[in-house]
Amino acid sequence: MMEKQPVQSMQIQNTETQVPKTPQMNDRDYLNDVLLTEKYLCTSYVHALQEASHQALYQDTKTVFDQTADHQRDLFNLMFNKGWYKLESEEPQKIQQTLQQFTQYAQQQFPK
Repeated sequence: MMEKQPVQSMQIQNTETQVPKTPQMNDRDYLNDVLLTEKYLCTSYVHALQEASHQALYQDTKTVFDQTADHQRDLFNLMFNKGWYKLESEEPQKIQQTLQQFTQYAQQQFPK
C-alpha cells in the first residue's frame, strides 16, 4: 500500500510591492494600521448593533457599520493586491470534511 504524502499548503499572494525598510512608518505600515483599526471598528459596531434599543439608532449604526465593513474590505484588497497580505490554500477534501463536521453539529444542535 502506498503511503499518502501530505500536500504542501500553498501561499496565495501577489508580487510584493517593495517599501523602504527604515524606522519610519512606510505605506505598508500605514495601511496595516488603518486595516486593523477598521477591523476593530467593525467589531465595536457589531456590539453596538446587538444592544441598540431604538430602531432609528440601530439603522444609523448599521449604515455606518456597512460603510466601515466596505472600507475594511477595500483596504484588505489593496494590501492583498500589493502582496502585503497572503493567504494559505487548503485541500478541497479538508474543506469538505470541515463543512460536513459543522453541518452535522448544527443539525444536532438545531433539529428541524
